Amino acid sequence: MSFPAFLEQSCARVNGALEAVLPTGEILPVVLHQAMRYAVFNGGKRIRPTLVYATGAALGESGPVLDTPACAVELIHAYSLVHDDLPAMDNDDLRRGKPTCHRAFDEATAILTGDALQTLAFQILANQEQVDAPRALRMVAELARASGSRGMAGGQAIDLAAVGHELDLAELENMHIHKTGALIRACVRLGALCIPEVTEDTLGQLDHYAKCIGLAFQIQDDVLDVTADTETLGKPQGSDARQDKPTYPDLLGLDGARELARELVDDALTRLTDFDAQADPLRALARYIVERGH
Repeated sequence: MSFPAFLEQSCARVNGALEAVLPTGEILPVVLHQAMRYAVFNGGKRIRPTLVYATGAALGESGPVLDTPACAVELIHAYSLVHDDLPAMDNDDLRRGKPTCHRAFDEATAILTGDALQTLAFQILANQEQVDAPRALRMVAELARASGSRGMAGGQAIDLAAVGHELDLAELENMHIHKTGALIRACVRLGALCIPEVTEDTLGQLDHYAKCIGLAFQIQDDVLDVTADTETLGKPQGSDARQDKPTYPDLLGLDGARELARELVDDALTRLTDFDAQADPLRALARYIVERGH
């Protein structure tokens, strides 16, 4: 299967699974459930669930056991976007060309939407029936760590504190290891934990792969934040540029940032040397991260 076909299949698969776990918009409280579905079904490419599926494939697993962790990471991602867009955070009016949740509904509903999506992620992980209790508990712990103060939430706090301040490369990397990278690493680790016989050595190799592509993902986002706007407007007007946030192109220049992203992808691919062709979706995902245009 080609990577575009794998990505499309993964997107369709997780969307179907999300339809099953999200309350319908007719169930009380109606507005909250409508907002939850609005936030989740907003046209995302589902890269994080695809990482879960690709990791499972690399280890010889493609069954429905992967659907619950795939849904859980996407619910956490969706919650983080809803909260990131709030006036107290990034104060964005649009998300993927549509009104952000607090604009489509209201600010209080958006806060509750994020809360409800986050807790639903842990509910479905805890209640899954296709993995044994110890592994389900470990999955809950992995996702909690990736989402909390030492993961995504902590990275967002560092990001907000960094507005208007200069960061060196190590500080910027530390911020994004938490803000973006922690959840990407959780995607790979949760996918691997679906396989009962996975070893800690294999987990370590996959985790290093995920750490590298997580940073590469953020670097490419920073590059696109500049180039997409400079090409169309003649000056940087991306979200981070508008809010005077530090970025990789600021510190390294565009060429330097692109080169660092390529080096990280090369490093990630070396961690897959011992894997056979079943890991090709992971290899393609790593390349996709630095080749994508949006």
